[in-house]
Amino acid sequence: MPYVREINQIDELLGLRTVWRTLLDRTPGASFFHSREWLHTYARHFGEDMKFRILLIGPPDCPEGILPLVVYREGTRVGPLRVLSYPLHDWGSFYGPIGPDPAGTLAAGLRHIRQTRRDWDFLELRWCGAPGTDLRHCDKAMHYAGFQSYPSIWDRTAVVDLRGDWASYFAGRPSSLRNNFRRRQKRLAKLGALRFERYRPRGEPQGDADLRWDLYETCERLAGRSWQASSTSGTTLSSDSIRSFLRDVHVEAVRLGAADINLLWLDDRPVAFAYNYHWRGYVSGLRVGFDPEFGREGVGGLLWGMSLRDSFERGDRVYDMGAGALDVKRHYRTDVLPIFRFGHYPALAPRTQLLRLRRWAQGHLLGEDAALALCQGSALGVAQTS
Repeated sequence: MPYVREINQIDELLGLRTVWRTLLDRTPGASFFHSREWLHTYARHFGEDMKFRILLIGPPDCPEGILPLVVYREGTRVGPLRVLSYPLHDWGSFYGPIGPDPAGTLAAGLRHIRQTRRDWDFLELRWCGAPGTDLRHCDKAMHYAGFQSYPSIWDRTAVVDLRGDWASYFAGRPSSLRNNFRRRQKRLAKLGALRFERYRPRGEPQGDADLRWDLYETCERLAGRSWQASSTSGTTLSSDSIRSFLRDVHVEAVRLGAADINLLWLDDRPVAFAYNYHWRGYVSGLRVGFDPEFGREGVGGLLWGMSLRDSFERGDRVYDMGAGALDVKRHYRTDVLPIFRFGHYPALAPRTQLLRLRRWAQGHLLGEDAALALCQGSALGVAQTS
């Protein structure tokens, strides 16, 4: 069994900068959310009531994989329970082990979890099934560790497969979208100079890490004016509960070369924005918004189209539009990918068994064959990373 070192103090991650980046560059299906910078910032803002269990797999002087896990208390229909899961909390669509061998890393990490004191009530590996990864390793790793595995659907995300070219993709969109896209450009052009701007710095190693707070704060102001500002969930760029967190993440994303700001301007007036992260061609949509005064002009959809056209030209691979509002994204998306979770609910814990039964009653639990069929049935479910 490989050597496993467990880290519980988040500041110890600072000493892993080089090894984490090396492993991240070799991780199938990786996104910005797999980065050490994301995890460290997330922990600084929200980790006070959590226990981090970050597992380094392999020789002490040269880890071959990293498995970031976290224990936190979560409200459920059967009462508050402690869950052991990945540290993502739905900020992105997918997560998993870091390194070239996710199956081996996950298997060794879960075996370590099995052999140490249980400080959790149930285990759920959420956000599984990223493009370019093999879903089967989740189920196999849990069985290897001695955990009964229950696969289920956590959510679904709309994606655009960017393999190919813009002309072919656009020709395959519904005629209503193509006509509206052209019509809206012409109509807005009569009101002023229409301009698309995308800021994607290459990062500190390339000497290109200008934070461009002017652009970020433009997105913030648009978010404050959009319909999202009235949302009670407090998840917009301008929301007080997460504003400082997202600004700190922006700093780290720019330094790492993972920030992606998209703006649509009418003369000198911003009318729509999309703030994303990107990593090796995988674009993760974070937040979008538009000026309500131009809502009837369809500026939000127009910006999506321009961003996608630019992504095709840049050679991006996948544009993950994110979970939720799938109907709004239906004309642009090429696929809807299932986001899986693999759960283990200890047999001698009555409340966790009630939770498992609730999931079964709601039709969320799947057999392994059904889970694999859903994943492999999508266009990107078996796509390989470049």
